[in-house]
Amino acid sequence: MELSGCITALVTPFDKNLQIDYAGLRENVRFQIKNGVSGLVPLGTTGESPTVTDDERDKIISAVVEETNDKVPVIVGTGTNSTEKTIKYTKHAKELGADAVLIVSPYYNKPTQEGLYRHFKAVSDSVDIPIIVYNIQGRTGVNIETPTLLRMSELENIVAVKEASGSIAQMMDVIDQLAGFTVLSGDDNMTLPLIAAGGKGIISVVSNLLPRLVSDMVAAALKGDFANARALHYRLMPIFKGAFIETNPIPIKTAMQLAGMAAGPCRLPLCEMLPQNLEKLKGVLKKYEELKIS
Repeated sequence: MELSGCITALVTPFDKNLQIDYAGLRENVRFQIKNGVSGLVPLGTTGESPTVTDDERDKIISAVVEETNDKVPVIVGTGTNSTEKTIKYTKHAKELGADAVLIVSPYYNKPTQEGLYRHFKAVSDSVDIPIIVYNIQGRTGVNIETPTLLRMSELENIVAVKEASGSIAQMMDVIDQLAGFTVLSGDDNMTLPLIAAGGKGIISVVSNLLPRLVSDMVAAALKGDFANARALHYRLMPIFKGAFIETNPIPIKTAMQLAGMAAGPCRLPLCEMLPQNLEKLKGVLKKYEELKIS
């Protein structure tokens, strides 16, 4: 299994009563595959995983695995701030057909670097499935330092990192010091510079909305066609910024609704966009003729 290209961090669509729209989820999966993505991540941050029940998790994973039908890898978000619970979710994701898992560093607990290592080692020792480490200090409160990630990379199942530290310098350090280790961007707007530095792609939020454009940008960059990749990058820059005008996934779900896609509202504690930000987002979306925003 090659972890590269444009991998979409799927939203979890809800209906007006905040129940999961499984038909809409399947429709979104088909749309993603049709438009060239290289993988799908259900139940990540963008999928509002903290608000999803265990029963809903099972149904979401099963729906995505079934609809994907081995066309692209399914990488399930299984990370929590409990090592025991993370192991449980990871084992269960494999049982339901996941090809790999995405595990965010424990949030709120603020473990030390040694604690981070022991957490991922305990998970790796307990499961038999490829693991992508997710480093996002802005959400978790703790950065996975490069020496710690180097130790993690020596664990049997840990095959990649989703880097959303916000530091291109740190990302380059990881690529330089961890030869052969797969580094994926966790920030849409850093995808091009990261690939230029040796990264392998993106776990993307924006590709929920514009999978073809993001996939084409990543594919061009990976082929070394930086003129075309750069042109697509700057074409996408307005939505790269607009998708994070408020907390993810509020803007991307709002944009998808405006474009007639299955998304629905967010569950609390996330809520609808501020009116002034909604107007800014509408202005951004009108730049993309693919979306047919009136």
